[in-house]
Amino acid sequence: MFFVIFVVAMIFSAVGFKKYIWFISIGYGFAIAGIGGALLISFREGLSLWTALYCVLFLIYGVRLGGYLAYRETDRTTYNKKMKGEIKESDDVSFITKLLIWVFAALLYACESAPLLFRLQTGHGTDVFLVIGVILSAAGIVVETLSDVQKQQAKRVAPDSFVSTGLFSLVRCPNYLGELMMWTGVFISGLSVYNGLVMWLVALAGYIGIVYVMFSGARRLELSQEHTYGQDPAYREYVKKTPIMIPFIPLYSVMKYKWLIA
Repeated sequence: MFFVIFVVAMIFSAVGFKKYIWFISIGYGFAIAGIGGALLISFREGLSLWTALYCVLFLIYGVRLGGYLAYRETDRTTYNKKMKGEIKESDDVSFITKLLIWVFAALLYACESAPLLFRLQTGHGTDVFLVIGVILSAAGIVVETLSDVQKQQAKRVAPDSFVSTGLFSLVRCPNYLGELMMWTGVFISGLSVYNGLVMWLVALAGYIGIVYVMFSGARRLELSQEHTYGQDPAYREYVKKTPIMIPFIPLYSVMKYKWLIA
């Protein structure tokens, strides 16, 4: 069944062959939605309330993220002007490179989703880890959605200014925080299920992989904002007092960590 969700992830993330960044953006969202749908269908006879809820959360998360990113890509104004030059166009990337990105991205998405798959395959019932995971993941989706809405509203009022209100007053990358909450919940939900080295390695690979991707994204955003707002005293004060991603943890910058490939 792991191979099945890997193939599902490959099918939905194949949009990246049009523009390679879509492997890890639009394709990512729809791949997770596809995996959620595949799990709902494959295990429909044995789903409990909480495992069904998790499958639905995968669908909600993926459709929201993929749809939002697809909509943003169609906006040919501020966003695309800003991203042009920061991300290579698809034509600049060789087919072999795109093929490798596609395979490894789909594998990451399958590994991220594996804790739920393992629970369904092994027939584990509802326990405290599953409940905690569902609640944390649902909260993560809310945080990610709300941060996108707040940023859009703030940019409509002041398009040339950085956003420091709402969730952005708590951390500088609340959308990435929501993402971490989503997948931390998924990983936690499997703590009572992992049985043997293979399950642990797959689950850890997915979780560590997405944590790395989120911090890499935070570094890329920090570098971009430093270039745009670095001379603004208000921005310097904001950066100095607002953690980059995790609330109340005094990590204010990741720019110096060059191993976080931006």
